Amino acid sequence: MIPRIAGCLLLLLSFATFAQDRKRARDLGIVVGVLPAGPLNAITDVPGVKVGHTTLRNQASVRTGVTVILPHDGNLFQQKVPAAIYVGNGFGKLAGSTQVEELGNLETPIALTNTLNVAVAMDALVEHTLQQTGNEQVQSVNAVVGETNDGYLNDIRSRPLTKADVFQALRSAASGRVEEGCVGAGTGTICFGFKGGIGTASRKLPSSLGGYTVGVLVQTNFGGVLQINGAPVGKELKKYYLSDQLNESPDGSCMIVVATDAPLDARNLKRLAQRALLGLGKTGGIGSNGSGDYVIAFSTHPDLRIPFNPREKTQTVTLLANDAVSPLFLAVIEATEEAILNSLFLATTTTGRDDRRIEALPLDKVIPILKKYNVIP
Repeated sequence: MIPRIAGCLLLLLSFATFAQDRKRARDLGIVVGVLPAGPLNAITDVPGVKVGHTTLRNQASVRTGVTVILPHDGNLFQQKVPAAIYVGNGFGKLAGSTQVEELGNLETPIALTNTLNVAVAMDALVEHTLQQTGNEQVQSVNAVVGETNDGYLNDIRSRPLTKADVFQALRSAASGRVEEGCVGAGTGTICFGFKGGIGTASRKLPSSLGGYTVGVLVQTNFGGVLQINGAPVGKELKKYYLSDQLNESPDGSCMIVVATDAPLDARNLKRLAQRALLGLGKTGGIGSNGSGDYVIAFSTHPDLRIPFNPREKTQTVTLLANDAVSPLFLAVIEATEEAILNSLFLATTTTGRDDRRIEALPLDKVIPILKKYNVIP
């Protein structure tokens, strides 16, 4: 027993040491786009937004988890936020999407997990909502849960996620720095043939354009031909879809969550969500036949809250005009692109089910390529 414990401790220490060597794209000199990032360069730069993870790394075969995103601190069911969903490719399971589409609002936190754990995450969000003070008479809850399939590295059929794991992610949700890479819902994912994971980024508009923030969080599990700020990294590494070295399917999925404090209703939030997929395309993602590529966008603007039991039959709100939305479109494209890169740059080499091993993006090889194409000065 003692050698086994010592071995586990050694493995954890080795993992922690290696993880410390990984850096975000911007920390390596890769500046995506022209707009400035927020202070944390994360979805939590949007006021009120919190993120929590529960990571499951049990034995040799479980590599999965759950990630939750909370739009605000209050009772979300009683004070809903405007929201929209855009489907890039619908080979996936996004629970709760039809009601968001119909009513244009979000009434639970968003949970991301793996394909076969959507139901348990929904159950946990429903229970979380029913237990909140003020919801004693609630009889319908629209839980929103997205997924990607991590079955290559994870024993997905064992369905290890429990409601307690989701509750833990909800309790741990916080503003501030967001943990990225092989955590939460990104623990067992694969991106461009390398280890994927959770990534985040943000953009802050200048005061002359409203000073609004757009934050993005991604769960990357898709394929294509990797590009980093325009540099053909996948081709240079000779590892890309349809190459001799990477003939496996590019199928997978990408979940993208977009938050903003701009006063946008569901209509313009959907337009914002559509542009997020342009950021995915800039990294070389191809939206393959078997990829479930979804975007969930919401606004945290306090004046746009939608009460469950409104006192009045009408609601008067101030919305951003169409002509003023274009800077937000650019912001979400840039933030999505950088969030995907961060998911790759901070992910670590992972061994999982049946001793399958997925290497992290080799930064020692990538940095010279980026210098060759003047991405890094």
